[in-house]
Amino acid sequence: MILSFLDHLETERHCSARTRNLRLTAIRSFMRYVSVRDPASLPVAQRVLAIAGKRFDRPVLELLSRDEMQALLDAPDRDTWSGQRDAALFTVLYNTGARVSEIIRLRVADVLLDRAHAVYLHGKGRKERVIPLWKNTAVQLRAWLECIDRQPEAPVFPNRAGNPMSRSGVEHRLRVTIDRASVQCPSLRSRPISPHTVRHATAMHLLQSGVDITVIAMWLGHEDTATTHQYLEADITMKEAALKRMDAPSSQPVRFKATDRLLAFLEAL
Repeated sequence: MILSFLDHLETERHCSARTRNLRLTAIRSFMRYVSVRDPASLPVAQRVLAIAGKRFDRPVLELLSRDEMQALLDAPDRDTWSGQRDAALFTVLYNTGARVSEIIRLRVADVLLDRAHAVYLHGKGRKERVIPLWKNTAVQLRAWLECIDRQPEAPVFPNRAGNPMSRSGVEHRLRVTIDRASVQCPSLRSRPISPHTVRHATAMHLLQSGVDITVIAMWLGHEDTATTHQYLEADITMKEAALKRMDAPSSQPVRFKATDRLLAFLEAL
């Protein structure tokens, strides 16, 4: 029955292999609970746990250069309320590398702008982490907080009704901002850029700045550094630097030529 359900996801609902594997992960989690609570169902649970995830092609990460990221941050119209919010939203998103779910759950009480400049992020599995802010991010965020409700439980990035923005709302505002930014930066036009792309940009720019990969994993809230390792694989700049350290193959045979110092040493033996 479970195998039929997984096939149904792909053939009739046209879900991707990633979605299929995600549904299978949830089923496995439930079956592990069943195997503990109801030992009589252990044979069935073991058969379900033995179902393998489906392999799929992993595309190269969609990344933004520093110039593209700066164009995106400069694009919002700061003369409007929504433009001020978007400017602060995307600046904090880039500074922290937060997930969309984390940024829309951010409350006024989670923002520290007095002695320290930082934000508390509530991540997956009820895990919290503190991310420091650049000085210009703190200045921009302080100005934005003057425009909204300052109650501790109020959302930092509300919609027009004062409620927390939805995931689709953030995605919509990002598309609007990209349309504006593409006028000055045409490379942004017609690219599949999502809020998670900004998170990838944060990780890649930290890596290119020489930050250790374990620190980047903590910054992004990754459970395992293996997840962060994908940015090493995607960084073409680091690959080009490694290639420069290696001589290109040559069809001409290389003949060793001893230095005068070496020849004098050999003659003295």
